[in-house]
Amino acid sequence: MSLSRRRLALRNAALFDSRAGVMRPGATVVVEDGVIAGVEFGAVQVDDAEVHDLAGRALLPGLIDAHVHVTAVSHDVLRLALTPPSLITAQAKDVLEGMLARGFTSVRDAAGADFGLAEAVERGIFAGPRLYISGQPLSQTGGHGDVRPKGARRMICTCAGLGLFGAIADGVGEVRKAARDQLRNGAHQIKIMAGGGVMSPTDPIEGTQYSMEELRAACEEAEAAGTYVMAHAYSPKAIERAVRAGVRSIEHGNLLDEAAARTMKACGAYLVPTLATYAALAEEAGKLNVSPEQLEKLRRVQDKGIEAIRIAQAEGVPIAFGTDLLGHMHERQSTEYALRAKALSPVQILQGATSIAADLLQQSGKIGVIAPGAFADLVVVEGDPTRGLQMLTAPGKGPLAVMKQGRFYVNRL
Repeated sequence: MSLSRRRLALRNAALFDSRAGVMRPGATVVVEDGVIAGVEFGAVQVDDAEVHDLAGRALLPGLIDAHVHVTAVSHDVLRLALTPPSLITAQAKDVLEGMLARGFTSVRDAAGADFGLAEAVERGIFAGPRLYISGQPLSQTGGHGDVRPKGARRMICTCAGLGLFGAIADGVGEVRKAARDQLRNGAHQIKIMAGGGVMSPTDPIEGTQYSMEELRAACEEAEAAGTYVMAHAYSPKAIERAVRAGVRSIEHGNLLDEAAARTMKACGAYLVPTLATYAALAEEAGKLNVSPEQLEKLRRVQDKGIEAIRIAQAEGVPIAFGTDLLGHMHERQSTEYALRAKALSPVQILQGATSIAADLLQQSGKIGVIAPGAFADLVVVEGDPTRGLQMLTAPGKGPLAVMKQGRFYVNRL
């Protein structure tokens, strides 16, 4: 991406310290060449800079959504399968722009986006958040990433991997090869299906998927490449097996219990709940062609999602922000804040979308903080976000300004 060489100074800001979880008034943040060059407090003279006076407004680090699908431009998997990649990419443009306008300057794509789309954003061809891609998720035959309808031997697909389709791999050798192939194609982390899913056609929600040897093989390949594995899992057994094998983050995790949470804590794993997608699917189930079997699975996990967050928080498991929305439901991204408020404080929710998510993505000090040396990813909002997040959730509200890597993409100051 081509960055402005000018110096910018944002003065008189109430800065959200995402590590300490407190607001710090009277901040001046200096931005140069897309990076935060300095953070000072009190009366500070800044020379040779374009100055923006924030008049005491809150300044947040760029937000991070650790579970998105930017190429899931439809909730209908079969429709996506028959959509050409050029059309999916064109439709993903609006998804990316919407996320950035909501203040998300970095996202972890949990399946679908490829290295070409990540590079399009990096070059500035598309405006959007920084993409940390998983490529295709690894799935056993009949697992959550195997979207073939019952009786179908093959999946006819014109989408060239864009979407939600798994790399089907059975046995340790195939799993290693599939993981290596994702890494070869630019994956920043490996996604594996370690348990049953809600919207997949053939697998029970309580089920475990992949043997321990297969799970370890994926984790070993990721570790060898200096990265990690994220695992789709709901049931306590699936969660415990995954983290014992070396998985770094559990996605969804709605059926988590205290024993599984303690195992997660002992293994240093993160939880990435995604409440927004269940609320959206439940509300729109009637017009989305959700089958009775899928609807029953949806009800089971939706009812347990907030309890899983309470359990994880009580056991000290770090909780990152995620949404997992599909198709037209992407616009509900900011509803995740209010849904989590039943179990977490505004500060805990914000930390999950900033410093905790950055740690999960192995990007500590680069994103999720306002500190010298970090990317100049900054969000300006009205009010005190440590007391309530209405400014991010209320209709017609949202960030007054969004800066990514030193460039304003939204500026209503």
